[in-house]
Amino acid sequence: MVWDTIYGRDPAQPAVQEWGGISYALAALDASLPEDWRIVPLIKVGRDLAPKANEFLHSLRRTTHDARFLEVPQPNNRVTLRYESAERRCEQMSGGVPPWTWPELGPLVRDLDAVYVNFISGFEMNLDTAQLLRRGFPGFIYADLHSLFLAKEPDGTRVPSPLPQASMWFGCFDVIQLNEDEMGQLGSDPLVIAADAMRQGCTTLCVTLGARGAAYFTGDPIRTARIPAPAVHPPAFHQDLDPTGSGDVFGGATAAALLAGAPIEDALRLGTQLGTRNLSHRGATGLRDHLLGKLSLV
Repeated sequence: MVWDTIYGRDPAQPAVQEWGGISYALAALDASLPEDWRIVPLIKVGRDLAPKANEFLHSLRRTTHDARFLEVPQPNNRVTLRYESAERRCEQMSGGVPPWTWPELGPLVRDLDAVYVNFISGFEMNLDTAQLLRRGFPGFIYADLHSLFLAKEPDGTRVPSPLPQASMWFGCFDVIQLNEDEMGQLGSDPLVIAADAMRQGCTTLCVTLGARGAAYFTGDPIRTARIPAPAVHPPAFHQDLDPTGSGDVFGGATAAALLAGAPIEDALRLGTQLGTRNLSHRGATGLRDHLLGKLSLV
């Protein structure tokens, strides 16, 4: 869970503060999972924002009544976002939520059917822990590697950075999500990158393409296709759209569809549909109802 302060979505308005990060994916999972699935949050939050975070958690319908985030004494992660364009932003992070270790995580995943991993800070776990998760958990694992591709400068500014030992990370998860820029950091030939991922044990690589939708790579021999994003209507209101969290919504919805048994193209179609729908909603509060096409009070 990340507390966002966002500048530049509307230059005439002051900064907006709201939940970001994994809260978008939680809302998408809540809107998309089959009726007989439940969300078990394995998420650390700082003590300073734990009560507020648990209020958000209890607004979801697919959690148990006693579900809680794990409270830690360190300050919660906070991110300041400054938008330079609709799809380009400067990100600065503070906070000190510690990573998961396998002795902490292992007992908690033992009874789960699937694990959805989203690297919101990039420090949720190290490679050793991810490898132990893969060895110790036999079920389905979907991972959005996003912030593993961001280094952190001394002032907290996040800057693009190639992922060391990328192929070893690929071997930790069944389905991996990247965006187009992250894919580009891995090399110039997407088919070579995908083939390396498959050799490590990953079964599907999903690449988000912004307004152009998403692409996937899967199989042996590898097959690939692009799933276009739905058109945004009416175009006159594009300046009011908010891209924050759309990749997280895509990931939550795609993972939920795959868990329901959907073919990969149908899963990506749902992911792009809900990721596009997220553009017309600000923040994660009330987002589940918005993704379901309902009116939400925020």
